[in-house]
Amino acid sequence: MRLHYYPETDSLYVELQEGPGAETREGADGVQIDLDARGHIVGFDIDRASIRLDLSTLEANALPLRSYRIA
Repeated sequence: MRLHYYPETDSLYVELQEGPGAETREGADGVQIDLDARGHIVGFDIDRASIRLDLSTLEANALPLRSYRIA
């Protein structure tokens, strides 16, 4: 899983798995969900992320991580 924040558009993309999206669906207002060709969720994009979310902290709780990287 990867998080991508784009300050120029104030959007946060949560990439759940690698691979191309084949279809995008509107979730809630300002949330687009990318699906692969089999209909599985690839990721989702949140518009106006800094207004909707607290982006100042990131917390992971009890994830079975094999590795992590802070860039």
